[in-house]
Amino acid sequence: MGPSVLLTVYSTPWCGHCTRLKRQMECAGLAYVDIDIEADPDAERLVRTVNGGSATVPVVALPGGQALPNPSLAEVLEALGTAA
Repeated sequence: MGPSVLLTVYSTPWCGHCTRLKRQMECAGLAYVDIDIEADPDAERLVRTVNGGSATVPVVALPGGQALPNPSLAEVLEALGTAA
């Protein structure tokens, strides 16, 4: 089971990589809130800021303010300090 933190995943409903990453995070026991950037202009602006102007998703926001653009599950776990 993963650490007891709540992550934020910025995604879109049609993004295959987003769906796959969220499924993997669930299997790893990681809790997250999913925000659809197409329905939330502020979230889209945040994603574009993280990605140098691109709306590429997923972006995973960690506690403390770090954001991981288009990460793998291993990258999320590493950022949380958990072995993959």
